[in-house]
This record gives sequence, structure tokens and C-alpha cells, in this order.
Amino acid sequence: MQKLPVHVNRIFLNKKKVRDLEKYPFTIPVVRNFNEIKFQKPVTFIIGENGTGKSTLLEAFAVCYGLNPEGGSRNFNFSTMASHSVLCDFLTVSKTYNYAKDGYFLRAESFYNVATEIERLDEGTGEIKKYYGDISLHEQSHGESFFALLMERLFGNGIYFFDEPEAALSPKRLLELLVRIDELVKQNSQFIIATHSPILMAFPDADIFEIKNDKLEKTIYEETEHYKITKYFLNCHQKMLKNLGILL
Repeated sequence: MQKLPVHVNRIFLNKKKVRDLEKYPFTIPVVRNFNEIKFQKPVTFIIGENGTGKSTLLEAFAVCYGLNPEGGSRNFNFSTMASHSVLCDFLTVSKTYNYAKDGYFLRAESFYNVATEIERLDEGTGEIKKYYGDISLHEQSHGESFFALLMERLFGNGIYFFDEPEAALSPKRLLELLVRIDELVKQNSQFIIATHSPILMAFPDADIFEIKNDKLEKTIYEETEHYKITKYFLNCHQKMLKNLGILL
């Protein structure tokens, strides 16, 4: 089967529209230095240290695509607290002829708000809940509700933005998530994922952009700091703990 092109192949910044680089979010170095990102693979990871701006970028990409800032599909239009940046106002999404029929923004920090909105919209009908396993997301653990969304709501032939999906998932569930991503990729789906998880980053033939030197730099799995630190810790955890000054 011939692979179809990605749904979104480029997102770029219209710098001429930016009037003040001294205002948030352009005070974040990676945002100030951002020009464009090209998507050539079905799965793209954006990684970096805490506070470097990867979630700010991913949020702006998802909102620019037309998804709700707090998460959900195009059909969600709610705001618990308007905290997203204005970066999306300066971005342009370049789409291919391979039109995505589904889309979803999953962000760990506001998934509770999405679940609450589903309950509100679904009151008395149950029409929406059936797409999430027919069980209230609030009646499941954080991890179970995450996985219900991943397994039941994502239909394929779509583009999915994930912000730190590993937050609620055990290592075993992360392996199952890799399988689910593979299934959806084979159903003509595209993923753009901000993550800290070296398990997720191991997805074959994915592009990895790491925030280094205040820029997005394409790298390979084994060269990421996440991989190197995790591998060293698992192989030499006692030595690392000693180096950290933690008594054994």
C-alpha cells in the first residue's frame, strides 16, 4: 500500500505581523527564534527541558489548526481559563491534499476540563460518551480515561496533537500507546507530540525535534538527552544516585 502524504506539511510564523518581540510568548527564546517546522513523517516529536517552550509551540500548532486550546476536537468550544498564548495568531498551517477527517488535541494538564465539558454536553443524552467507551471519564482513573480516549475516540484518518500523553500512563500503557499510534498511522493518521518519554520517542521512523540552543533542531533518538539520561540511569542507577549525593 502506498503511503499517503501527511495532512499538515508545514507550519510557519508570519514575522511581519509580530509588532513586539519583547512580549510573551516571544520572550520564550525558542518562540522568538521560530520560523517554521516541516512535517515529513506521520509521527513528529517535539522534546525539550521543562520551560523551554515545547508545550507553547504545540498548543499554538493545535489552535492554529482549529482545535480548542484546552483540548478536544473541532466540536469543542469551551474555556475554563483563557491561558493560551497569542502565538497561534501569527502562524499559518500548510495542508496537503490529503484531507484529515478527524482531529484531536490531547493535553494532560487540562484533560479533566475536557471530561467535564463532555459531561455537560452529554447530560441526558449519552451521545458523546459513547465515543469514549460509554463510561464517564470522571468515573475512571486518570490513566484509564486517557486510554479510553486513545482507544475509542480517535477514529483514524486524522491529525492528533498530544501534549505529554505519558503523564497519566504507566510504562506498560505507554507500550500499548505505541501500538495504538502504529494502528492509527496505518489508518492514514498524523501525530505531533510534545513529550519527555523515551519510550514514546522510540516510535520507528519518527522525526524528533529537540529544543537546543534556543532553537528546534532535528535529531535522532539515541542522541536525545532523554535517551542518554534514562539509559545511563537504568544501567548505572546506583552510581548515578551516589553522584547525586543520595546515600545508598
